[in-house]
Amino acid sequence: MKITIFNTPVLSFIFHVLARIVMRLAGWRVDGKLPDIPKYILIGAPHTSNWDFVLFLGVVFALRANVRFMGKAELFRFPVGWFFRYCGGIPVDRKKSTGLVEQMVKICNESDRFILTITPEGTRHHVTEWKRGFYHIAKTAGIPIVMAQVDGKRKTVHILKDAFHPTEDMEADMRAIKGSFEGIVGIKPRRKYITLER
Repeated sequence: MKITIFNTPVLSFIFHVLARIVMRLAGWRVDGKLPDIPKYILIGAPHTSNWDFVLFLGVVFALRANVRFMGKAELFRFPVGWFFRYCGGIPVDRKKSTGLVEQMVKICNESDRFILTITPEGTRHHVTEWKRGFYHIAKTAGIPIVMAQVDGKRKTVHILKDAFHPTEDMEADMRAIKGSFEGIVGIKPRRKYITLER
């Protein structure tokens, strides 16, 4: 098992308490809970602000979830690289598009528990197409997708109850997944809405 800040007993408890206090003071709350299954992809949207990462940390600490996330390789360099690894980070080279899915699937297969968090838009700016890496990882690894809506209007992160299991129809699956976020406004509402493609 990879040792991270999320499964270090004393630190996990301290950050759990702090996260609940900070989120309450900031007016944010979590609606729902993560499923009790060993492996899945957790996607969060809309991604509209740099504060999304802070909110992400607050949510996972509040839920005491041992998660992994991908980050650009530059973040993992000396002297702070150890910290991002300790937080569950997996370094990736964004200049190399090949092998990323295979790398994540390999880590998933080698792990007893594997929760990989991804923002499917891949950027804070408005996009009409979502990146499909999260879907390919889930499909190849044979694990479901759990969705978390960042509802800026209500300052609530809604974790949808039912995990989504990819089928043989990727286009229909992507429409269904994106449809789950339709009309949801992120932290910065003027940036965008998540809408279905017409």
